[in-house]
Amino acid sequence: MKIAVAGTGYVGLVTGVCLASKGNQVWCVDVDETKVELMKQGISPIYEPGLSELMKEHMDALTFTTDYRSAYKDADVIFIGVGTPEKKDGSANLAYVYTVAGQIAESIEKDCIVVVKSTVPIGTNDKIENFLRAKVRRDVNVFVASNPEFLAQGTAVRDTLHASRIVIGVENPEAGEVLKKVYENFDAPKMVVNRRSAEMIKYASNDFLALKISYINEIANLCETVGANIEDVSAGMGMDPRIGNRFLNAGIGYGGSCFPKDTKALSWLAAFNDKEIKTIKAAIEVNDSQKFKLIKKAKKYYDSFEGLTVAVLGLTFKPGTDDLREAPSLVNIPILLEDGAKVKAWDPVGVANYKKYYPTEIEYCKTIDKALEDADICFIFTEWPDVKNMDVALFEKKMKCPIVLDGRNCYPLDAFKDVHIIYDSIGRPVVDYLYLDR
Repeated sequence: MKIAVAGTGYVGLVTGVCLASKGNQVWCVDVDETKVELMKQGISPIYEPGLSELMKEHMDALTFTTDYRSAYKDADVIFIGVGTPEKKDGSANLAYVYTVAGQIAESIEKDCIVVVKSTVPIGTNDKIENFLRAKVRRDVNVFVASNPEFLAQGTAVRDTLHASRIVIGVENPEAGEVLKKVYENFDAPKMVVNRRSAEMIKYASNDFLALKISYINEIANLCETVGANIEDVSAGMGMDPRIGNRFLNAGIGYGGSCFPKDTKALSWLAAFNDKEIKTIKAAIEVNDSQKFKLIKKAKKYYDSFEGLTVAVLGLTFKPGTDDLREAPSLVNIPILLEDGAKVKAWDPVGVANYKKYYPTEIEYCKTIDKALEDADICFIFTEWPDVKNMDVALFEKKMKCPIVLDGRNCYPLDAFKDVHIIYDSIGRPVVDYLYLDR
């Protein structure tokens, strides 16, 4: 069948390429001509492991275009995978979704199913279907389905091809059967529910994971006070199958395009309906505060950053992506700069995006060694493999004063037994071997 996908960001492009890999003819539509020309050459405009390779392998099944009319007019299924960014009040901005819906309405020439894959507030799919039926220009039937994505940046291809579940939200049984046919070759359990339940599954899932992260970070902060080790606590908790061991890694908070936006959106939606989800509200507050954890720790060692050389390892919100959205580096580095620090930063893929914020104010280093050279203190914001696997003796060897603040607990505490260092992480005892003679 012919499938069209509106939007070639993380959701849209990954969805389109994965559908093409399963034998479908897929038209990927975007308004950005530069991106489209890149994709026509088999070049992915986004950094996502495995995506470029899969894309090149199935170019014969992929068409990239800015011509939405030709893409939509005879499509059997049209996926909407455009962004729903956060508004200032925390609600979801649906402008891009409605723009695409309007284009679909003016273009389709046959019965089709419009699948909203973008994360949208509960009830949006109902409104989109009413909008389409009011705007459609020809005598055709159009049905709207909700099909939320559950991919994570850095593992998006695997998460799509081998999803934990495929949720199909429909009011029309025939539409559900068509979508089950679309996904028949995907290695994942499939569940069909009504549209509002599908929309809620997406928000409830993401917000629950955000809750786990904020909860374990609060426990980690208490561990520092009472002398417990959060890694032992997390391990003990994770052995209980009712809890599980995922999303129990303490750190400096969650970031990215999903958790921050989706927690705020659900909290806004509840308030709009005269409800309050107190747990979600608390998770947001905890996460906002947790991002500054390393700055607070640094004040134990320096009253001011004025004149200090600060090494920063990791700029992106997580490893495996060049995405900076809600990254802790974006709120910490401005404080360092305003306080007079010289910042030397390393990241394997995030530098180009970071330069859009700070083109000249930061010294960007091509190696970890160079970033650490003559530094008075080091902040670890992202747990890149290069950081986790490095020889920790480099901290002592390269830094002027080896004080390392690790926001991602990259190293076991016993890794520093032969290193003169202060190593201060999250929820664990501080390693202070800086002035210890051996």
